Amino acid sequence: MMKILIGGRAAKSMLALYTLVILLALLLVTLPGPVRAANDGIYRQLNLFGDVLERIRADYVEEVDDPELIEAAITGMLRSLDPHSSYMPPRAYRDMREQIKGEFGGLGIEVTMENGLVKVVSPIDDTPAARAGMKAGDYITQLDDTPVMGLTLSEAVKKMRGPVNSEIRLLVARQGVEKPFEVKIIRDVIRVQSVRSRLEGDMVYLRITSFTEQTDSGLEKAMVRRKAELGNKFKGVVLDLRNNPGGALDQAIAVSDAFLDKGEIVSTRGRRPEETHRYNAKVGDLAQGLPVAVLINSGSASASEIVAGALQDHHRALVIGTKSFGKGSVQSIIPLQGHGAIRLTTARYYTPSGTSIQAKGIEPDITVEQVRVERAKNNQRRSEADLPKHLKAEKKKAPAPMPKNHTNVKRNGDGVGNIVRPRDFQLSYALDLLRGMALIQRRNGD
Repeated sequence: MMKILIGGRAAKSMLALYTLVILLALLLVTLPGPVRAANDGIYRQLNLFGDVLERIRADYVEEVDDPELIEAAITGMLRSLDPHSSYMPPRAYRDMREQIKGEFGGLGIEVTMENGLVKVVSPIDDTPAARAGMKAGDYITQLDDTPVMGLTLSEAVKKMRGPVNSEIRLLVARQGVEKPFEVKIIRDVIRVQSVRSRLEGDMVYLRITSFTEQTDSGLEKAMVRRKAELGNKFKGVVLDLRNNPGGALDQAIAVSDAFLDKGEIVSTRGRRPEETHRYNAKVGDLAQGLPVAVLINSGSASASEIVAGALQDHHRALVIGTKSFGKGSVQSIIPLQGHGAIRLTTARYYTPSGTSIQAKGIEPDITVEQVRVERAKNNQRRSEADLPKHLKAEKKKAPAPMPKNHTNVKRNGDGVGNIVRPRDFQLSYALDLLRGMALIQRRNGD
């Protein structure tokens, strides 16, 4: 026998449920005959959903929260579609809008769900996660004392967010590291400066960390400033999209357009032919036709892949680095009045050549791994001092006093007095290549 308890909050909840069922039923009735017949099964499934919900409410060992049950059902429905479709409760929806604006609270880490675990797509530059050493490809298996397995992506993200200056402990599994290890991160307000720039000799270096509402304007300001500094010495641009997790589609289109004079940038194609949209470039190239290189790696996803694909297909830039992440789908944010929003995958995007990079990624024109020089683990280096009967070292003499105006500067291997910083091999490769291209272009012009 099924217990039916109607009264108070329960009555309101069931009334809302039955109202929803009736509204859906009326909607189906208004559909054309063939369509309505094809959807007759929905009536039975809605009845099944109502029966299960009422059985849980009536017989579950503990009292349940009706809104949480409904949200869980919606979450499960969307989660069954693909890794990027999800339900966002009001707070998560608010956080997402703040992120697109370029300011939000949290750790500064872009994540997805893979095999039941939270996978790091990329840490955002100059954020607590980046400073703590989180890397693209890391798997988060535990949040404080809560295992990630069994959580939805939205639930995991909610746990990672929290008050500024509060601490969270992540248990991280990393390829090449034998055991999971703990990372402690202090939450902070994440203010993302979408575009950073500097001069690399006669080249403009642009780093885009994510595609927010400020990316297009930030790129233009950076280019105007750096070109003014170089004047007629300006020889080319390096656009660094490594570990860029993506963001707003319109900003990816605008960044691509900034270096293209004409042609298609990207097309998006939904389930039906009429949902195909094509986006084309307008006249105007911020790089003035000079060589451009785009740096990508496995952390370059979504919007950054649109930019790399567009410039590659139009032969406007050389794409250098390693294969990108391979997220070739478009998510639409659909607000639900008073109930947050849903993130729904509504289309795939295609590069100008008609190529979908979904689950394949952008293949660079030139594959360059990031090389890092490290001390050998076994530390078995031999030197003169290891040889038998070697001549003894002379006793060290006291150094001559330095002049008062002398500055002690760390010196690199070539003996030039520069501040030593780790060498970015991929960037160095791109700069050398662009300088060669600029030289050939200048000679051809002469």
